[in-house]
Amino acid sequence: MPGPKDLDPSSSPRALLGAELRHAREKAGLSQEQLGQLLFASGSFIGQLEAGTRRIQPEHARVLDEVLGTGDFFQRNCRATAKSRYPEHFAEAAEAEAEAIEIRHYAPMLIPGLLQTPAYARAVNRAHAPTAPEETIEEWVDGTMARTRLLAHPTKPLLWAVLDEAALRRVTGGRAVMAEALHHVAGLARRGRVIVQVLPFSAGAHKAMEGSLKLMDFEDAPPLVYFEGVGTGRLEDDPATVTRLRFTFELLMASALSPEKSLALIEAVAQDYAHEEHP
Repeated sequence: MPGPKDLDPSSSPRALLGAELRHAREKAGLSQEQLGQLLFASGSFIGQLEAGTRRIQPEHARVLDEVLGTGDFFQRNCRATAKSRYPEHFAEAAEAEAEAIEIRHYAPMLIPGLLQTPAYARAVNRAHAPTAPEETIEEWVDGTMARTRLLAHPTKPLLWAVLDEAALRRVTGGRAVMAEALHHVAGLARRGRVIVQVLPFSAGAHKAMEGSLKLMDFEDAPPLVYFEGVGTGRLEDDPATVTRLRFTFELLMASALSPEKSLALIEAVAQDYAHEEHP
């Protein structure tokens, strides 16, 4: 009997590979928990692979082929899901972000990628890699702008962002760039497309002072949380960790300005930048 066909990389290979995994698992009569044990992983992790919110790594693919009797299907086709326009430490998180129905993001130092303008993204990437060729910077900017297209849908995903006041005050790319960037964020908030709160300096010390965090919820898979540092990132699915950091985000929301006051502050700071640029 012929095995499954190779996947077409142009047709969301991660989602297709996840569907093939579910089919092969059910054909083998295994539950997600049982298959997870064979991979030394949780059943929820298998669910994330099947839903396409996590990518199948080569070491997992080898075991899956052995356990499920699929030849070398998963080993061959997991390569199609490994190609990404994003840095390695962020690629899987960006792919999960595209499948999320709800995203909650705390950003301590900069405007989150989903809310960035091209000029702001260009300034961030140039600061990150001051000696990179211009074409590399533009590729990174294009990747950020591709992510922002998630917000073209009128309602999904729900995006709730808590921005530290430092993200508003740090002049990134110049005052004109900041004015445009903050007006863009305010416009999305005014249209009801995103919910934005500002954590003011006056809030003092808080629970997330060590860095950013992003919580992602999915329709058919367990939630994920993503931590990011300088050139590093980690995607975590441990339920206890997700629960603890969800509480952290709720504390940030409680300490932040209301959405209405946050919007007023964002627009006021944007106006200040615009007036300073054009007195």
